[in-house]
Amino acid sequence: MNQVTPPCSILFEDNHLLIVEKPMNVLSQADDTGDTDLLTMLKDYIKVAYNKPGNVYLGLVHRLDRPVGGAMAFAKTSKSASRLSDQVRTRTIQKTYTAILRGTPSKSSDTLKHYLLKDTKTNTVHVVSSSTKDAKHAELSYKVLGSTDGLTCVEIHLHTGRPHQIRVQFAAIGCPLFGDQKYGTQQNKPGQQLALWATQLELQHPVSKEQMVFKSKPPRVLPWTTFRI
Repeated sequence: MNQVTPPCSILFEDNHLLIVEKPMNVLSQADDTGDTDLLTMLKDYIKVAYNKPGNVYLGLVHRLDRPVGGAMAFAKTSKSASRLSDQVRTRTIQKTYTAILRGTPSKSSDTLKHYLLKDTKTNTVHVVSSSTKDAKHAELSYKVLGSTDGLTCVEIHLHTGRPHQIRVQFAAIGCPLFGDQKYGTQQNKPGQQLALWATQLELQHPVSKEQMVFKSKPPRVLPWTTFRI
């Protein structure tokens, strides 16, 4: 293996699996903006590190929104990608997020259920009635970890994987995420960083079948430093 600096922190790597800590404000994969994306950067890293000729295979197992950082899984073979995709589909991959909200939910723990509809033209998601055409069921559970100065820190478990789900569902109950420029413009100032982090990822290794848990801590900057995480 050649000595090369990876584009982000690597939490685990073997011949089948690559678990990294996605940096904030980096695309998970390429889009129309043409901005640098993590998938391409990691392919370039693997190509140089292992002196691989031709195209490098790296499968995107799941995505994190551009402003969101934390634990993220990639597959290094097509077989691993298929098996991990099955885990995503059957919801056996467990994703835990930590977020800081504006305001405090009425319950210290709860399950939020909504129907969401994505507007592809504006890349925004809206809460709609269950009878709306193309609406998707969205569900998550949360528990409050702490609350101070108008901010609340919550731990979140996703039960569905809809676009912008966490951000939209908390905005729908009147507690938008700190720094959310899309769904919390009334309470947030331009330039504030979205306070949402993928803090834990639990999955079954695609080959060994070992149950694995990976953890990632939010950066030690405001507003995260307001709470003990």
